[in-house]
Amino acid sequence: MEQIEQRVEDLEMKLAFQDGTIEDLNQQVIKLNDLLSDQQQAIRLLVSKLQTAEPSNIASQSDESPPPHY
Repeated sequence: MEQIEQRVEDLEMKLAFQDGTIEDLNQQVIKLNDLLSDQQQAIRLLVSKLQTAEPSNIASQSDESPPPHY
């Protein structure tokens, strides 16, 4: 009987440890989700700014005249 009590106690300790680990992992997932959301927002902002940016001063390859040695 003592052996069964010891096994139950061991299982209870393992369960408590697993509950703590699961909670820690859950908190990390929440932090990473917030970080991902912030990064997605930043990327959307950058894409929006790039789309509204004025065209470059550098002419496209087709608009450039060939160099004099051609």
